[in-house]
Amino acid sequence: MSSISSLPVGTQDLLGPAIDQDIRASPVRSSWASKYRGATVEDLDPPPALSSKPTDPISTALLNAYERDYTHLTVVSEDTRALLGYLNIPRLKQLLKNGSVRDNDSVDKAMQKFRRKGSVYKVITMDTPLEELEQFFSGGVSGSEPQDFAVVTDGARRFVLGVATKGDLEEFVKRRPA
Repeated sequence: MSSISSLPVGTQDLLGPAIDQDIRASPVRSSWASKYRGATVEDLDPPPALSSKPTDPISTALLNAYERDYTHLTVVSEDTRALLGYLNIPRLKQLLKNGSVRDNDSVDKAMQKFRRKGSVYKVITMDTPLEELEQFFSGGVSGSEPQDFAVVTDGARRFVLGVATKGDLEEFVKRRPA
């Protein structure tokens, strides 16, 4: 086995030191990975996703993000609740500052749309191992560019359960005992 993501959660404890050595030698593992010890996205305890509609005013979305200290908001369709894109709050503040958008503009003028055509969509669920999430953030899982956050869904991708950020992963490692 060359990667922990190919092992079911909890399996490495059962397979013994030979497997542990092989896993530690894997080039995709960071210095944090040894601290994950089978943890999944659920262990990050991601806050529930806060979604905006494309027609919501930017000021409302920004206020909601500030109230909850969120750095990303998902944007969903008013009719189908389908995930359309997201608002990156630091980017949104920059757009407001340089006058590209105004606070009374609608969210759809500032949101970043998800690319659906021609790109691989990596499903991140509460059961996704943290090693895989870290790899996703570095751009390794799907071969795309590095990501700042992950939308956490149910396995069927019908419901947005939360948002996990690279910062959440870093905080988890810091507070987890060695």
